[in-house]
Amino acid sequence: MTAAHPAGSGTLAEQLDELGQALEQGLASAHTAAEVEAIRVAYLGRKGLLAGLMSSLAKTPPEQRPALGQKANQVKALLQEQMETRLRELERRKEHELLARFDPSLPGRTQWLGSLHPVTLVTEEICQAFVALGFEVVEGPELETDFYNFEALNLPPDHPARDMQDTFYIGESTLLRTHTSPLQVRTMERMAPPVAAIAPGKVYRRDSDLTHTPMFHQIEGFLVDTDVSMADLRGTLTAFVHKIFGPDTIVRFRPSFFPFTEPSAEVDISCMLCGGRGTCAGKSCRVCKQTGWLEILGCGMIDPAVFAAVGYDPEVYTGFAFGLGVERVAMLKYGIGDLRMFFENDIRFVSQFG
Repeated sequence: MTAAHPAGSGTLAEQLDELGQALEQGLASAHTAAEVEAIRVAYLGRKGLLAGLMSSLAKTPPEQRPALGQKANQVKALLQEQMETRLRELERRKEHELLARFDPSLPGRTQWLGSLHPVTLVTEEICQAFVALGFEVVEGPELETDFYNFEALNLPPDHPARDMQDTFYIGESTLLRTHTSPLQVRTMERMAPPVAAIAPGKVYRRDSDLTHTPMFHQIEGFLVDTDVSMADLRGTLTAFVHKIFGPDTIVRFRPSFFPFTEPSAEVDISCMLCGGRGTCAGKSCRVCKQTGWLEILGCGMIDPAVFAAVGYDPEVYTGFAFGLGVERVAMLKYGIGDLRMFFENDIRFVSQFG
């Protein structure tokens, strides 16, 4: 929008007065803030009408210049006030139009709430299950020494089982822990039997493929007292499985090997999809591969060598230990088929568990 120059006739004082009248007429036809801004530039800009009139001030008699300069400042202030008034009017009109379209009977927008990550949810559920059985939750450092991570757990430097836990070394004997089992040693060092604890947390191994990630979550559990037997281990883990997966879940113990337990076992549960039958609707079960079983954790009776490392008398005390991957439990519990989903930070995935 351009502004018309007031009549060029008359004295400079008269032309200044006409400038205010012309601006008032121009603002009356402005219907948007952009149009008001265009008028401001036309009247008050560096090359605007007011600047053009003031350029002729040098041609007036010197005795008239102070009065004309004062009048020019008054006109400038008046022009600015008129434009600000028009802008406020336009803003009020806009608000009135918006309110006229507002329907207070429409439902409001529900505030979006975040949700806990499925790994966090499963970790808390597992911890609550064992706390109800009398276990204490313990925590410890993720940066471990070789002694706590391996040697005190009956894994000397040349033990072949270390190859399965290839990890990230920070120094010659300092590493990112490969399991939460070091907390078994640390807890027994500071507590005398009886002791029952579970240790949740992050662990690290140099694996990266469809079924492994360099960082994952694990929960170690152990119980030490006099006369602890394999039957106590079986009863404890069966109660845990029924709490997490339901009372109809069948539990199976298979012989296995771990350096820090003897005897050792793998624990399987009946398939969540086919119910242990191996088939679904006459077809091979895609989850258990027609076996009817799913591996869930490893366990066993604590090796006497571990007791010797912490100063427990293996002739007096016995105990059991177990370890499980939280992501593994979450995948079975929620039917998640891809481990990478836990780490991709896709809000659509996480929001399903709120």
